[in-house]
Amino acid sequence: MDAPLWKFLPARLAHSLAPWGLKYFADKMPEDTPAWRSFTWKGLHFANRLGIAGGLDKNASHLTLWQRLGVGFIEIGTVTPYAQSANRGKILDRDWDQKNLWNKMGFPNHGSDEIYFNILNEKSSLKVPIFVNIGKNRSRPNDEAELDYQYLADRFSKAADAFVINVSSPNTQGLRDLQSEETLGRLVSVVQQRAAGKPVLVKLSPDMTEEALHASIDTALRYGAEGFVLTNTTLSRPPNCTFPKEGGLSGQSLADLSRKNLKSAISHLGSRRKDLLLVSVGGVLCPEDVEERLALGADLVQTYSGLIFYGPRFFRDTAKRINA
Repeated sequence: MDAPLWKFLPARLAHSLAPWGLKYFADKMPEDTPAWRSFTWKGLHFANRLGIAGGLDKNASHLTLWQRLGVGFIEIGTVTPYAQSANRGKILDRDWDQKNLWNKMGFPNHGSDEIYFNILNEKSSLKVPIFVNIGKNRSRPNDEAELDYQYLADRFSKAADAFVINVSSPNTQGLRDLQSEETLGRLVSVVQQRAAGKPVLVKLSPDMTEEALHASIDTALRYGAEGFVLTNTTLSRPPNCTFPKEGGLSGQSLADLSRKNLKSAISHLGSRRKDLLLVSVGGVLCPEDVEERLALGADLVQTYSGLIFYGPRFFRDTAKRINA
C-alpha cells in the first residue's frame, strides 16, 4: 500500500487535517457497511469485526465518515466530563520506518455535553454500534475519580451502545493507579449501575505483569464488567528509540505486547470467556494483522496506527481479503 499523503506533513498538522483527507476518500466509497464474520453480542449487531480505536475521533465529530470507510463499530473519546486541552509541549510524533506512533495528548476533548449531542445528532443515520470511552479530567483527584466516571455513564446512557472505562492511558498522571483492585472495582460498579443496561468494558494497560493483568480482569468481572479492550499504549521503548521516555507508544512496537496480553487473558478466563467481549488493539497495521488477532481469539479488532500507516482503504481492503 502506498504511503498516505499525510506522511509528508508534520505530525500535528497531519493529525489536524486527516479528517478532511479521510472525507475525500469516504465520499468515493459505497454507502454500505461491508459484511464479514457478522455477529450479535448483547443485542448489538456487528456487520464486521473491525473498528477504530479510542483516540481517533475524540469528539464524535466524524461518525458517518467512519461508517462510510467501512468500520464495523466506532469507539469515540476518551471523553471527560468537562472540556480540556492537550498536555503542554510536544504531544505527537511518528516513525514511518518503524511504523510507530508516539503521543502525550492526555485526553484532549470538547467535553461531555458537546460530544453527547454530536452522537445524538448522527445516531439515526448510523448502522454500527458506538462505544463511548470515558475517563476522568486531569484536575479530578484519584480518590474522587468515580464521580467523573459515574457522571459520564449517566450522561451517555442514552447515546452509547457500550462503555469503555479508560484507566490505562499513560498520559494522565496517576490514571493507571486506578487499575488497582479496590479502585477498579468501585469504578466498574458505579458505571455499571448508571449505564442503563449498556455493556461495560475495561481498557487495560499492556505494561502490567501477567499477575496484575489477571487480577484486574478478575476484579472487573466481579463488579459487572462484560468485556475488555486489550490494550492501551505502552511506556516501553524498543532499542534505539528516539521518542521521549514519557508518553505512550503504539504501532509496530506495541504489537507483541498486545498479542501477549490477548493470549494471556483468554487463557486466564478459560470457561468464563463464554459471554465476554474481547477487543484486541495495538499494532494492527494491515488486513493480515486483523486476521491474526481474530485467529488468536479476539471477538473484535481495532486499529489506530493502521489508518495512519496503511491509509483509509484499510477497512474495505480487510473486507476484501477476508471475503476472498
